[in-house]
Amino acid sequence: MPDQNEMNVKLALALVLALQVSVCLCEVPEPDKELVEKYEAMKSVFYKRLMNAYSKVQAAVGPMTESLGQGQGQAAKDYIEELQGNPKFLSAVKIGSGLAQEAAPLVDKARMAGLGLYGHYVRPHVGTYLDEAITSIKVYLDKVLPAED
Repeated sequence: MPDQNEMNVKLALALVLALQVSVCLCEVPEPDKELVEKYEAMKSVFYKRLMNAYSKVQAAVGPMTESLGQGQGQAAKDYIEELQGNPKFLSAVKIGSGLAQEAAPLVDKARMAGLGLYGHYVRPHVGTYLDEAITSIKVYLDKVLPAED
């Protein structure tokens, strides 16, 4: 029968090994600078495409909203003004904007962790195929949803 000291040594060894494994799982590789720059460039172009599409939709819908009856338009304006004066709505907006500001660093950290994991584990296997697919899709997006007019 093992004595108490031998059991304590085995328990300590098991604890050290468990901590080492958990620390190794928490280490996330840093993304390559080139990958981060490429991601930021694609994100910027994506937002430009969305803003361009929004401005086109706004330009197309603008005359239609003006041609609607004044009663419907006035009712919508009144509702928006009433909503902006509602203290519950204002507090919800403040809470939402505060949460967004607090979550921004966490989202950035998660994004960098995701890019690091992608760059370390996935990109070596599918990076070229994904890059080719994105390049071929850009041709169609430039025709349908251009980033600039």
